[in-house]
Amino acid sequence: MSKFMHAGRSLLELLLLMAVGLVPVVSGVLVMVFQLEMKLAENASISVQEAVYSVDQALDRLRETALRAQAFAGEPCDEVNSVLQDQVASQSMIRSLTLLKQNQAYCSTTSDALTHLSSFASSGRQVEISYGPPDTRRKLLVNFHLPGKNHGVIVTAYAMQLRNELDAFQDGLTLLLEFDERYLWSTGDSRTGQRPSQSEFFASAVSAKYGYTVKGGYADGFTAKEIRQSILQILPSLMLVGIVTGSIVYLGLFRARQTRRGRAADRA
Repeated sequence: MSKFMHAGRSLLELLLLMAVGLVPVVSGVLVMVFQLEMKLAENASISVQEAVYSVDQALDRLRETALRAQAFAGEPCDEVNSVLQDQVASQSMIRSLTLLKQNQAYCSTTSDALTHLSSFASSGRQVEISYGPPDTRRKLLVNFHLPGKNHGVIVTAYAMQLRNELDAFQDGLTLLLEFDERYLWSTGDSRTGQRPSQSEFFASAVSAKYGYTVKGGYADGFTAKEIRQSILQILPSLMLVGIVTGSIVYLGLFRARQTRRGRAADRA
């Protein structure tokens, strides 16, 4: 009978040691997962706000370009076109400058048809993502409209300028810049008809100055991949802590057992 009791006690002690050794491992993993998820959620929230600030600055530069050109709005095209051409040539991200009369485009630094720019000026929007004139739809563009009392300016820039602002956030977060029904992100745009995955820790922010929306989120499965990588990094340390903890408990049990045996021997 005593053999069965001893075996049972030994089994309980073994289970206790295993449980004690696993406590720091399990608790460490849970804390790591919690902290990682908090970090990703916070990063998504902060990044969309910072992206709005960065894109606002890029659009501010387009506005400054438009302000410089606005002084020529209303003037005959053949008298001011060379000056406008010089302004475009001095800024690599600017594709063209277009002057308006009563929201009708009448003078541009390119030879493109101006109908689509007149339509944009009449739409009341300040900024739009443009696929370009129907006959030259190669590069994604951004149109910025600066209206005046009777005259206005449209600055057309390459959308790469906005993509560069989004690319500054190289941490796995997918940022999407949306103007009405059109949008772009670092590797694509609305011409594909398919948005990137942003299902994890989604956040968004709206520009108070220009009305666009920045949407941020991690692709489906990103969090699980990060958790796996983090576990592989910290698991050896957690297992070492578990082994040390189990060893301490084992020594305590061993000493208690020796003490009981000593007392039993003294009574005998």
